[in-house]
Amino acid sequence: MGIIGTILVGLIVGAIARFVLPGEQKMGWIMTILLGIGGSLLAGFVGQALGWYTVGEPAGWIMSVLGAVVLLVVVGKLRKS
Repeated sequence: MGIIGTILVGLIVGAIARFVLPGEQKMGWIMTILLGIGGSLLAGFVGQALGWYTVGEPAGWIMSVLGAVVLLVVVGKLRKS
């Protein structure tokens, strides 16, 4: 996947994660893209390391959103401290 595809996936995953998590997250669309990319990387590393799925499976999308939600919670906790 090229850089444009990565950015598009990051935007979609980050937007879904921000929609799923209640409350207001003060970040722009660039941070949303970075959140989605980071969540995808986190989920891909953990999911493949545990053998839950391989590259290209639809479960990767679900885990990417969950990974982005986890990152969003961590960032929210760090900003409050």
